[in-house]
Amino acid sequence: MILVVTHKFDFTADFLIQKLNERDIPYYRLNCEDISIHTEISLSSKSNFAPVIDGQDKFSVVWFRRTKLPELERIDPYVQAYYLSELKWFQRNLWNTIDARWISEPDSVYRAENKFLQLKTARQIGFIIPPTLISTNVNEINNFFEECEGQLIIKPIYNNRFEFKNGSQLIYTTKISKVELEELLESMPLPSIYQKYVEKKCEIRVTVINDAVFAASVDSQQSETTKVDWRRERLPFTSYNLPQMLQNKCIEIVKALNLSFGAIDLIETPEGEYVFLEINPNGQWAWIEMDTGLPISDSIIDFFKKCED
Repeated sequence: MILVVTHKFDFTADFLIQKLNERDIPYYRLNCEDISIHTEISLSSKSNFAPVIDGQDKFSVVWFRRTKLPELERIDPYVQAYYLSELKWFQRNLWNTIDARWISEPDSVYRAENKFLQLKTARQIGFIIPPTLISTNVNEINNFFEECEGQLIIKPIYNNRFEFKNGSQLIYTTKISKVELEELLESMPLPSIYQKYVEKKCEIRVTVINDAVFAASVDSQQSETTKVDWRRERLPFTSYNLPQMLQNKCIEIVKALNLSFGAIDLIETPEGEYVFLEINPNGQWAWIEMDTGLPISDSIIDFFKKCED
């Protein structure tokens, strides 16, 4: 059986599960925020700590999509913090006890989310990367701004969502002026990723499942809103004929990070060069298949079937 590890609001999981239902392929969906609330999980020394999840204990493959903790209300903040910490580590420890094939191994996913490691690995493989500085040193950051001739972007190291009391706000990659940079550094030099802004012909999302590569492009330069970060507006994607050499590099970085899946963001420059930005080890892809017809879900299901055989 297939185990899908996700949460209730994961559209990509919904999309693939619909395909599984259409093909009568058995699966169990584990919404992580339900653990200890609506979902019963046990591990016992009697069964050598093989987990039983709502009565299910035989999984041939696990699709590790997303994890989530429950939203707890009307609980003392200190009790809540402890409770959520225990749940977080219960989940992380649980994954290591499931004897199955994975898309992808959780420990590899956590490691691959390290953007420093991504850039280092990409350069070693032979990708072009933007001139980059990751620093809290004010002088170095100011000097780097001058080196980039004022064409500088700033992006978060990990968390691209700012949570506040009544909601949240996405933090996009942002082009930053000298005045904005000075104001930012005066308050608190928060560790951030600074890169030279790269002019774009288009942007490319490459989805890799083992040795299968699916590339789609978006014309992010058609709108002022999306010139720096295409995620600011819903733009259509079209299938893209990525050169074989680049396809091979995309497969190589996924394998180098010990992943079975990766969603890679590239820039094609006006001069025809390809620049690596980052890889998301659990990136969304359902909307790309809907826009382009690329058979990404078929490739994932084929992997499931191989694991079941």
